[in-house]
Amino acid sequence: MNYIEAIKQELMEDGIDEAHANIYALLVLTTGTSTTLENVHDAWAVLKNTVRPDHKSLIPFWELSHEVQELDRPYMESIHRVARLLGD
Repeated sequence: MNYIEAIKQELMEDGIDEAHANIYALLVLTTGTSTTLENVHDAWAVLKNTVRPDHKSLIPFWELSHEVQELDRPYMESIHRVARLLGD
C-alpha cells in the first residue's frame, strides 16, 4: 500500500467515502492540522463541480450559512486526526 492509499484508508475509517478521501488526502498532506473549514469546503467544491456543477452550495465559503459551514467540521477533524498520525 502506498502512502496516499494509507491516508485514504485512515480517512475512510471516519466514514468518508472514497471520492472525498481522495481530495481530503491532499489536505492532509498540504495543510494538515492547519486545515480550515474553508479549505474543506473548497476541496469539496472542486470535487462536486465535476459531478454536479449546479449544486446550491457551490458558492464561496463565506456566503454559506453558518449551519452549512459547520457541515464540514467532521471532515476537518478527520483531516486533523490523520495529519497528527503522520506527525503534523
